[in-house]
Amino acid sequence: MTSNGPEIFTATSAYSLAGVAAMAFVATTGAKILLPKNARWQDSFTFIWLAFDALIHLSFEGSFLYLSTFGRTVNSSVGPFAEMWKEYTRADARWGVSDPTVVSLEILTVLGAAPMCCYIIRQIVKDDPARHYWIIVLSTAELYGGWMTFCPEWLTGSPSLDTSNPLYLWVYLFFMNIIWVVIPVWLMWDSYGHIAGSLRRAQTVMKSKKN
Repeated sequence: MTSNGPEIFTATSAYSLAGVAAMAFVATTGAKILLPKNARWQDSFTFIWLAFDALIHLSFEGSFLYLSTFGRTVNSSVGPFAEMWKEYTRADARWGVSDPTVVSLEILTVLGAAPMCCYIIRQIVKDDPARHYWIIVLSTAELYGGWMTFCPEWLTGSPSLDTSNPLYLWVYLFFMNIIWVVIPVWLMWDSYGHIAGSLRRAQTVMKSKKN
């Protein structure tokens, strides 16, 4: 007997995840080329994450924004990026119908967060300590964006989410979103340590001069 149930893993799933892996490879290669060999592992990791973050925002999310504005929707569009997003809509239907909350957040993400990632990468390459302020700003925005993407849905009983398929639940909904929680929290903690440490040292120097 032939099953008519939906496929768990499709060709679209494969090339979408392959695209994510390719962006991670490009980000890692960029860190090896642009950062000194003696760079702190924290700075190397931050570079890789921000480069990956920028690529995701500009390519994948940028394509979603194009497909979801000026009367367009993912569900009514055609092409490779449309098919990729249609795959994701199987997990979260809001992304197929130009949900205003999701689109509003993506405008900020694509036009705000992505350029900020690139700016911070430039600061890392120049070893500019001012990057730690912007890392906290960016991380706060990423966390807020994630919260506002899912909290309204949870409060209304998650009518748009499909968690029946393990790929949709654990890869699309959980993994591909939780990394934008865990890593920004770590970045905020690391940058807070640098900023607080510098201020405390400056305060100690000022007190010693007064004495």
